Amino acid sequence: MTPRRLWLRGAAAMLAAPWIVRAAPLPPMTEGPFYPSRAWRAAREDWDADLTQVRERGAVHTARGEHLALGLRLADARGRAIDGAEVEIWQCDAQGQYRHPRERQGGAGVDPGFQGFGAARSDGQGQVAFRTIRPVPYTGRTPHIHVRVRHPSLGEVTSQLFVANDPGNERDFLWRQLDAAERSATAMTLERAPGDGLAWRALHRLEMPG
Repeated sequence: MTPRRLWLRGAAAMLAAPWIVRAAPLPPMTEGPFYPSRAWRAAREDWDADLTQVRERGAVHTARGEHLALGLRLADARGRAIDGAEVEIWQCDAQGQYRHPRERQGGAGVDPGFQGFGAARSDGQGQVAFRTIRPVPYTGRTPHIHVRVRHPSLGEVTSQLFVANDPGNERDFLWRQLDAAERSATAMTLERAPGDGLAWRALHRLEMPG
């Protein structure tokens, strides 16, 4: 069985695990300066839910850093699963660089094995699985993952996910603007998850506003 199939099987098992219940909707936040435009993404081959492998020109590159299985469950304010939502995530690589036109690609720049951006759709249980890396800090920011959710009945929400209890959170200008409920809604709890090259896993519920 290929590593990719092993990950897909592991992701299904992860999504079946109990979900952490959140009591506040996902707060809207800035997309930041490094959201890759649709036109720029169209020129690349690989934008799937596995950000830890990049397939370009017949070659496969693997991301540096600690790999993370990220499971999300989308629900509305009444706790009902949101099916068919388009979910995007993007973040910097293990060196603190974004895969984006502003950043230098190749050489000592962006990690060639890290996709930087991924997209998937939620299933009938509102669940979606990504494989990425544990987010790292860079100048002025605590570790975080950007997330955008689109759904015909709910519109679009852009926010950020943080690592619960990371020492850099209290110094982060965006984290400090959140109240207690919003911090709870955006703080991922990471657990060790050895196996298939994974170092961590996070199961997180996203409650959509409205």
